Amino acid sequence: MEADTPQRTPRHSVRTRCCIVGGGPAGMMLGYLLGRAGVDVVVLEKHADFFRDFRGDTVHPSTLQVMDELGLIDGFLRLPHQRLQTLDGLIGGSKVRIADLRRLHTKYPFIAFMPQWDFLNFLREAGKRFASLKVLMNTEAVDLIRHGEVIAGVRARTPDGIVDIEADLTIACDGRHSTVRERAGLSVEEIGAPMDVLWFRVRRTPDQSENLFARVETGKMMVTFDRGDYWQCAYVIAKGQYDAVKARGLPALLDDVVRMAPILKQGIAEVKSFDDVKLLTVAINRLKRWTRPGLLLIGDAAHAMSPVGGVGVNLAVQDAVATANLLADKLSRGCPTEDELDAVSRRRAFPVKMTQAMQVVVQNNIISGALKGGDRPLKVPLIVRLITALPWFQRIPARFIAIGVRPEHVHSPAAPQSQRRDPVGIMSR
Repeated sequence: MEADTPQRTPRHSVRTRCCIVGGGPAGMMLGYLLGRAGVDVVVLEKHADFFRDFRGDTVHPSTLQVMDELGLIDGFLRLPHQRLQTLDGLIGGSKVRIADLRRLHTKYPFIAFMPQWDFLNFLREAGKRFASLKVLMNTEAVDLIRHGEVIAGVRARTPDGIVDIEADLTIACDGRHSTVRERAGLSVEEIGAPMDVLWFRVRRTPDQSENLFARVETGKMMVTFDRGDYWQCAYVIAKGQYDAVKARGLPALLDDVVRMAPILKQGIAEVKSFDDVKLLTVAINRLKRWTRPGLLLIGDAAHAMSPVGGVGVNLAVQDAVATANLLADKLSRGCPTEDELDAVSRRRAFPVKMTQAMQVVVQNNIISGALKGGDRPLKVPLIVRLITALPWFQRIPARFIAIGVRPEHVHSPAAPQSQRRDPVGIMSR
């Protein structure tokens, strides 16, 4: 961000009822829901497209249920994806079953693996039917517009210059490194995580098949996802140890990978340098307060989740559904009060805290112990032994991962076609 950008004089202004900053899962889902309700809404996405590698790409049954309630599920499931119903792993050489989604009483008892850009593009295309929804690509929020203590929109950088987007309500969905959050001065409660993740792909041949999800050994942990023509790999390292891993060299890392997962040996040569290995810095945190007058934060901007369970995308979608349920009707009449905005955090704070607490339990009892290393063989934790031995018990972690705490259902209105209208007017200054 250029230091002087927020002070530049805007060339244009845009007026809308609601400005959503960030075109990720929370932003695009909320934009779709508000557009569907006939609310004038603009979604800002700072990139020219949604094509970002190394983003969460697990769509869980709770999100699939939302897509079903919106009448979008048939088209959505026609997109290329893989399905996962059981989460099996190896801990210290012992095979374990962590969860079995087939035991859930849900319409879609599987996790769909789908590139996030396909998910976001699908929502953008589906939302084009709503005249009240406008998605602005290549538009990056760089500062907030304030009227006294009230947030009145954002100043954004576009290829054509600086634009002021004036809004009754601004909703930040711009991720764990949220610009809006920083500009609003909202404080974050850091919970911490003991690990970071190295993310890379390995070529998969059609004859290769393996349903192992996680591999845990003394001092090492790795997760693999079957993505059709490649294996998506997440190699877990202790927090802050990336430089030490690089110092050992790429061959040493890949040797460890192949020893843990021999099925990767055939395609591992495609990982040619550390340029092919992306470091994902893991964080767990949450805002102490999600609102300011005229401003609401949801999704990763309000609470960063650990990759444990792969639930981050689905928590963001649940936030969006709850926000639309609580605010869509109120937005049709103006800006909700701060207490009405706080209703969103009151609704969503409990599932966020419970999910993060469960992630911390997994971190402390499985991941931290595995990453410590040492000479002693790794033992399967008692709780995992019980889950593996008692099939009915597998429903509990399956529900936590697949459905989550306090799942949301679509109750926001769908405006008739006659009530939909052009969301914004653009005026030169």
